[in-house]
Formats: sequence, C-alpha cells, structure tokens
Amino acid sequence: MKRFVQVGLLLLAGLGLLRTSLFTDEYLRFVKEGMRPLLVVSGVLLIGLAAAEAWPGRRPAGHDDGHGSGRGGDDDGHGPGDGGHGEGDDRGPGEGCGPAVPGARGRGHGDDHGPAAAGHGHDHSRVPRVAWLLFLPVLSLLFYAPPALGSYTASREPAKVVAVQEDDFDPLPAASPLPITLTEFTQRVQQDRSRAISGRTVRMTGFVTSAEGGGWYLTRIVISCCAADSTTLKVRVYGTAAPKADTWVTVDGTWHPGGTLGTSSAGVALDARGVTRVEKPSNAYMDAVPLVG
Repeated sequence: MKRFVQVGLLLLAGLGLLRTSLFTDEYLRFVKEGMRPLLVVSGVLLIGLAAAEAWPGRRPAGHDDGHGSGRGGDDDGHGPGDGGHGEGDDRGPGEGCGPAVPGARGRGHGDDHGPAAAGHGHDHSRVPRVAWLLFLPVLSLLFYAPPALGSYTASREPAKVVAVQEDDFDPLPAASPLPITLTEFTQRVQQDRSRAISGRTVRMTGFVTSAEGGGWYLTRIVISCCAADSTTLKVRVYGTAAPKADTWVTVDGTWHPGGTLGTSSAGVALDARGVTRVEKPSNAYMDAVPLVG
C-alpha cells in the first residue's frame, strides 16, 4: 500500500475517534461511558503513528517501494542490469552472448529472467482498488455516526432474564408514583414473595417497541461493555395506544395481573395510567431510574 494511503488512514481514524469521544456523546452508541478515556488515548496514538509514518527521515535513503528497475552491474563483465556479459568475458561454444532468449537458461550465462524480472511480474507502485474501501469506515467516524440501537434491534431480541435476588427485598419507598427501573420491576413481579408491588403505581422510562397480540413494550437496551454484548429489557404495556416506535416515554401504571405474582409465572406487564413523551437520555444504554417530574 502506498505510504500516503497508510498515513491518511491512520490520521483519519485518529481524528474520528477524538471527535466522537471528545466533542460528542456518539461514542455511547458503541461502548459504555467508562471506555471514553481509552478511546481518547487510541485516537492520540493513531495520530502519532500517522505523524511517524509521514516523517521524511524515517526511511533509509534510496528506499524504493517499486523495488527498483533492474540489477546493478558486477565485476565479472556483466553490464548494468541487462543480465548479459561484457566484451571481455571469454566463453566457450554454447556459452557465448548470442541473441538472448527471454526466460531461457543454459544459453549464455543464464541470468536473463525475461522482461518481468525487474518488477517480479507485478507492479507495487499502485494502491489496490479494494484498499480504498478502508476509507469508508474511518470517514464515517468523522461525518456520519450509525444510528443508536433501538426498536429494530429490540424487537428481534428476547427480553433479558434478570438476576435472581438472593437476599430479601427491601421495603418499597412510600412515593407514588414510585420511580423504578425495568430490572427492579421485573424482579419485584417475579421474585418478591411479599408481593409488595401489588397495587402500587410505578413510574418507568424507556423507548417504545411494537408487540404482537395487543399492547406494546417499554424497552431498554443495556450495554455491559460494548454494543456487541447489549441485552434487552422489556415491560409490556396495556391500556393505551402505542406511541410511535423508538419514542422515549415515561409510563405510570400498576402491575397487569397475569400468572402468580412473586413467581416466575407472573407476567412482566403494566396497566398504563399515563404516558408522557420525554427526551432521549444522554446515556440511553443504562437501565436508570426515571427523574421525578
């Protein structure tokens, strides 16, 4: 690959990482918040590598990416780069320097590899066309960020199985509506034997995902490390028409009876009493408690 192409790729990738992690919150679409310092360091290192590659004194003098154009002469009578013999080379019959036969060995000195010998049969001076495709992902870091994970992804993923609460549940606060995460609501519905969630008005925030068979899902996508390991949390909502998919909303409601509360048979669902559209959180990949309005 041409040197300027290598420098360009390193430089653009470094600038893209710095722009994404320092000046926007777009990096949260790919990794969790704690990875930001590593992205900044990676961007600085890539720019440093680009500068080192571009430094004019980095490569030894006379380095030729094209491998030169032929062989130099030697002191046994060979001419410069022609594979033939000098005039003082005394050879017997059959070893003379008659007309060269390209690629033939055994006539003359046998050093004539044919016209392609100098370039090894292919040209190193051009950048392969496929190499230019490498610019597409690095340019996207500068000018276009892929959309955040949303209803399209969530609708194709099953709801996450939440961890089992080993200890007894703490008493619920007296606030009404009660701000709660989707994870805690799921645990209370399916694991809390005291059934403390029964009849309580709760408040949760997430984005809208369509559902078949009635109702819709209040959804959160949670990232543990990066987008590749994301998991989906869902609470089915009844009693109100579904807002537009991917709309962020806060829902107030009570547990929708289904199955036996406090056991795994209980449905993770809500009878909505109110739905309010809200702005998308700055860090949308957390199962956070909604802000009390």
